[in-house]
Amino acid sequence: MKILILNAGSSSLKYQLIDMDSNATLAKGLVERIGIEGSRIKQKVGDKVFEVTTPMKDHTEGIEWMLKGLLDTEKGVLKSMDEIGAVGHRVLHGGESFTASTLVTEEVKAAIEANIPLGPLHNPANLQGILACEKVMPNTPNVAVFDTAFHQTMPAKAFMYGVPKKYYTDLHVRRYGFHGSSHRYVSKRVREFLGLEKEGSRIITCHLGNGSSLAAVKDGKCLDTSMGITPLEGVLMGTRCGTLDAAVVEYLVDNTDMDVKGVLNMMNKQSGLLGISGISSDMRDVDAAAAEGNEDAILARDMLVWSVRKYIGAYAAEMGGVDAIVFTAGIGENNGKLREMIMQDFEYLGAKLDPAKNAACADGHAYECTISTDDSKVKICVIPTDEESVIAKDTLCIVSGQPIVD
Repeated sequence: MKILILNAGSSSLKYQLIDMDSNATLAKGLVERIGIEGSRIKQKVGDKVFEVTTPMKDHTEGIEWMLKGLLDTEKGVLKSMDEIGAVGHRVLHGGESFTASTLVTEEVKAAIEANIPLGPLHNPANLQGILACEKVMPNTPNVAVFDTAFHQTMPAKAFMYGVPKKYYTDLHVRRYGFHGSSHRYVSKRVREFLGLEKEGSRIITCHLGNGSSLAAVKDGKCLDTSMGITPLEGVLMGTRCGTLDAAVVEYLVDNTDMDVKGVLNMMNKQSGLLGISGISSDMRDVDAAAAEGNEDAILARDMLVWSVRKYIGAYAAEMGGVDAIVFTAGIGENNGKLREMIMQDFEYLGAKLDPAKNAACADGHAYECTISTDDSKVKICVIPTDEESVIAKDTLCIVSGQPIVD
């Protein structure tokens, strides 16, 4: 079966077509600037590139162009839309409604819409992607794979905030967590890689990219995670501030010309590495500036390292120890220097980094590897994430009537 994986953003569509029989990625593409001047699609099928710049007023037109790319006689990979057996959609926020991936029904679409207040930047686009697929491919089943689902195993003591409980019962204010497909994939894959049994395993997964989050995974289930009701909470990120005193919002509203929405926009889009360094949200640019002695860049990098280290220590305490610490995503997989800084002085925890192994698995050469010393009680690993495979496998299981097994 060929499965189409779709990740819809507010003005973009990322997609992959995967042949589940051969586990081969047949095509990758990006439709961007939907509803904005300069809309375009770029798709790669091996060495062949399908690229068109043309107005696309909405996601339906974006998906129509995606299908044109996949069906193109010279640069496409399909002869008929009927070859697509199902579409798997990455959906940001499922709230408490979903603990696993699910077939899209009218009730599921209504739940995604109901969770828009919790995911205002992503859920509308995710829903538009589903609706557009239903319009263009009415007979093809759609599956929703939620970023929040993996974290629904957290106990109340981990997901509750210390505000009156009525705000949880009435408005669902709680920690949800994100990057669920990534944390789920790497925590399972590292067990396979190291030969660890699911039961009794204690793993800390560090998804470090432009958006970053950590998770404590015990017995294969999420015990705690760093992001909150939105992806703003947690460690310092590319443009997000991470955890801070909520009273900062009121203070800035009272002492600047920003309202609450303006402050939150600043905290989401102008803060983090970009806000502290004043240079870039890209860790590579920050590293380059730090190497030249830029004090603000050095501070930004140090703040990221400091925040990640705090979560590692906290999660080791929560789980009563740790068997493996895993780095993944763009920064986690490729930035050996940052990994070295994060893991410094964790010998007391039983985690000892091997500088040579760490250096060999960095700077665009990321692969599955152990970067701890041979005598390290805690294994430190790099596992490149593969969220698309999680979405594809869940989609295949659901449309085939098979149970999802982790």
